[in-house]
Amino acid sequence: MLALQKQRVVALFNSALASLIAGTDLQPTVVLERPRDPAHGDVSCNIAMQLAKPLKKNPRELAQQLVAALLADPARTGLVDAVEIAGPGFINLRLALAARQEVVHTVLQEAAGYGRGTLGTGRKVLLEFVSANPTGPLHVGHGRQAALGDALSALFAVQGYDVMREFYYNDAGVQIATLAASVQARARGFKPGDADWPEPAYNGDYIGDIARDFLAGNTVSAADCAPVVASGDVDDLESIRQFGVAYLRREQDLDLQAFGVKFDNYYLESSLYGDGKVHAAVDALIKAGKTYELDGALWLRTTDYGDDKDRVMKKSDGTYTYFVPDVAYHIVKWQRGFGNAINIQGSDHHGTIARVRAGLQAVDLGIPKGYPDYVLHKMVTVMKDGEEVKISKRAGSYVTLRDLIEWSSGEVEVVTDTDAANDAPRDLTRGRDAVRFFLISRKADTEFIFDVDLARAQSDENPVYYVQYAHARICSVLAQWGGDESVLDGVDLSPLTAPREASLLARLADYPEALEHALEELGPHQVAFYLRDLAGELHSYYNAERVLVDDMPTRMARLALLLATRQVLRNGLSLIGVSAPMRM
Repeated sequence: MLALQKQRVVALFNSALASLIAGTDLQPTVVLERPRDPAHGDVSCNIAMQLAKPLKKNPRELAQQLVAALLADPARTGLVDAVEIAGPGFINLRLALAARQEVVHTVLQEAAGYGRGTLGTGRKVLLEFVSANPTGPLHVGHGRQAALGDALSALFAVQGYDVMREFYYNDAGVQIATLAASVQARARGFKPGDADWPEPAYNGDYIGDIARDFLAGNTVSAADCAPVVASGDVDDLESIRQFGVAYLRREQDLDLQAFGVKFDNYYLESSLYGDGKVHAAVDALIKAGKTYELDGALWLRTTDYGDDKDRVMKKSDGTYTYFVPDVAYHIVKWQRGFGNAINIQGSDHHGTIARVRAGLQAVDLGIPKGYPDYVLHKMVTVMKDGEEVKISKRAGSYVTLRDLIEWSSGEVEVVTDTDAANDAPRDLTRGRDAVRFFLISRKADTEFIFDVDLARAQSDENPVYYVQYAHARICSVLAQWGGDESVLDGVDLSPLTAPREASLLARLADYPEALEHALEELGPHQVAFYLRDLAGELHSYYNAERVLVDDMPTRMARLALLLATRQVLRNGLSLIGVSAPMRM
């Protein structure tokens, strides 16, 4: 149901309720839902069951009184055709035909703006996602974060929020020291398995690539990072560290570029130390009386804030534990004016939530208890050629995000005007679309099996192909018609009376509310669900009714319906970063 229509129906109910609740302190909220079974109508309301007890009435009798008032209200003319009572007291409404058809004109007039809302007007939100340590290429878990974070960012933006997409680089600490030692060992000619190979170390082939470029004195540049020139000196561990971090940041940039994900800001963990933010956070916690010393270590009283035990902040060797810079970083987020912050991370970070929030509460800056919000995702299992592809980052045999995109692209290649056929770049659009769609198509907290063979399949079993084919199918019909699409916004829609047309119209009207629900639950998977349902309605309609019929009014009305459907498919696919091909 369109927003304006929903407001009018709510107003009808409030008017019907006025005399029934007069003299009471009741302030009921009318909630409208779409019945699961279309046979029950277009809109359902359970207000009679909500108010039966406080009004001391039988719910069905109360529903009958409301129905009588609704039917007698002249404001329902042109909006509601029929009102019925179902079950213990549900009130089901059937919209007038013209009201249901109105969605076509609304979509065509608003075009790319259809589905946009104003819930977030004047509000800021920071979404931090991917945030991979610069110790290797992005793996499929990072890919799931990228897909979730980017789609969720788009959902916030559609509702009018001022959105900041941020990538936090853990470019300090033990893992970076391990990276530098690994590259130094390869630069000295050692390799995994040699007696002098350090333990622990990163064993992937990319370590050898970094070492080769370092010895060659190459220069690397990453996003939001000054160029780093390799000294070529194998004894200069600091130069190796700086070069290795910049090299892998650039590699991750390339992965994200292939995935079509862009960030507004990159924040470095090292800057928290350089700017004194970590020291300031620790000092604030000490002054607040929330710390104590034991066995040469500094502890934070996280149990005061619901944690199962207190946590070490500074170890006896003087180094900070990993959650301390996280506390400092989130204090900075708050101070930057982001009262709404969301982190998209792997489920293995669950244990850090309580201690980070405890630290933020302890500094007493007015930060809410639930700050920041978290969306945690579970692991991704990759299947290819019917077998699981094992993921082992230490061994260097894990599946990278780029691997997944390239595999899902199949063997398709493109040739540019300036490239020879044998070295032309691959068109990764198909792979990127599949990976993007697949990785948001399940709730984040469920494990996901990514089937590469399914991602490459051109069949209805492949959900992204199924949705994109609906868009391409509409393009084909419109091309066959060959008329001016701009005239379709003004056509008479009254011929749209077939059952499949009614279902398609209702699904189009659901789109704005589907986006609102997806945002409320921080669940972009609902967008994928909606698109599959809309594509299903389109395919069913296409198979049931001819569009280019001889009767001109019917033909034009059906073309307008298809054009509106194409627009909504395009809007939804764009929101999750998936292309809308015209031909397939």
